[in-house]
Amino acid sequence: MDVYEAVTSRRAVRGFTDRPVPREVLERVLSAAAWSPSGSNLQPWHAYVVTGEPLAELKKRAGERVAVGDPWDEREYEMYPSALKSPYRERRSAFGEERYGALGVSRKDWEARQRAASANWDCFGAPAALFCYIDRDLGLPQWSDLGMYLQTVMLLLRAEGLHSCPQMAWSVYRKTVAEVVSPPDGLILFCGMSIGFEDVTVEYVRTGRAPLDETVTFVEG
Repeated sequence: MDVYEAVTSRRAVRGFTDRPVPREVLERVLSAAAWSPSGSNLQPWHAYVVTGEPLAELKKRAGERVAVGDPWDEREYEMYPSALKSPYRERRSAFGEERYGALGVSRKDWEARQRAASANWDCFGAPAALFCYIDRDLGLPQWSDLGMYLQTVMLLLRAEGLHSCPQMAWSVYRKTVAEVVSPPDGLILFCGMSIGFEDVTVEYVRTGRAPLDETVTFVEG
């Protein structure tokens, strides 16, 4: 698989089989991803890979919190600005309509939307998950380094025939994740990532992208 195919075939998969992901494949992917760029080579990512019984326990604990209506953990970072301006507001709204529309869930059916969102806590059935942390003393440029690292991981997973789903949603169950992975106190959970082989029987709608002239300006001589 060439780089272009890896980029265009990568998407947030929300349906995985229970086929195990070999440890050696994950090690190969993460060893190569370590070459991701970061300012002054700080390499600010701290990744925890969870599989097997620990992942089953994490899913169980998260599911129990959902079942009893336990409030979300307070976010340690702002996922979106409180007032998104155009065109970001419209893009987010369009994504929500596509995502839940494909599941037959109306925009006004909050309970159904919550049930659909709860699949996050099962990692959409994936047999492996990665949780990416960052030192709370680092700044915004280092957070951008996390994005480059995670994108590299996802593209390498595609090269291995695997799919993924990055999930900032895990930040609201960060205490449950911490119970399983035991990170040092100085780290903040940025996101989780479900990893596995796609369940091709699960239908999906691919979210589109803005046209090039909406996001790119060529300044030419």
